[in-house]
Amino acid sequence: MTYILADNQELTSFALLSLLSQDKGNKVYHTTHKAGLLQLLKDHKDAVVLLDYTLFDFDDEDQMLIISECYAQVQWILISDDLTKSFLRKVIYASHAFSVVFKDESMKVMRDAVSSASEGKRYISQRAMETVLAYQQEDETPTLLTATEVEIVKAIAQGKTTKEIANERFLSIHTVNTHRKNIFRKLGVNTAHEAVKYAIRAGLVDLSEFYI
Repeated sequence: MTYILADNQELTSFALLSLLSQDKGNKVYHTTHKAGLLQLLKDHKDAVVLLDYTLFDFDDEDQMLIISECYAQVQWILISDDLTKSFLRKVIYASHAFSVVFKDESMKVMRDAVSSASEGKRYISQRAMETVLAYQQEDETPTLLTATEVEIVKAIAQGKTTKEIANERFLSIHTVNTHRKNIFRKLGVNTAHEAVKYAIRAGLVDLSEFYI
């Protein structure tokens, strides 16, 4: 596996390089600046990148997302002690390629994140998830959804089809579709994915219920 460590703090870099080098079959590259990272990405388009985002000279949050879109096969592990709540929420919703951990979390958490990213799966640490959920609950106002509509949004978030929702709730498919249309209208959205994102931000759906 190929790893790129993008971090300019010596102590953190030493610990992470030691972790990544435990498997002699790994190829591990280290860079301390954005230009070096971009060059390594050109040469290794399927790597796992461990990035301390806050210490790199990105112009804005969107630049990070644009770079990730240019290298669609890359898995990213964002590591920092100062990721803003808004940025955390943005990257979690933007792409499954982003994993998130904090620098002061345990080595087990870091190992789990590296293992997941190496398998093409994202890893959101418990602390990062709790930070996002707290922000959502502070930031959103209650929706006008009925109790039934909330349950249907939760079912959609869990990846259930219209037919499955209808069978579980003893409803016709037509009735479930009517509920879906009403949910979209009330929330001002056009797709099930947008409805689920709104419900997560409003605190109606826990991230653990979100089908990822």
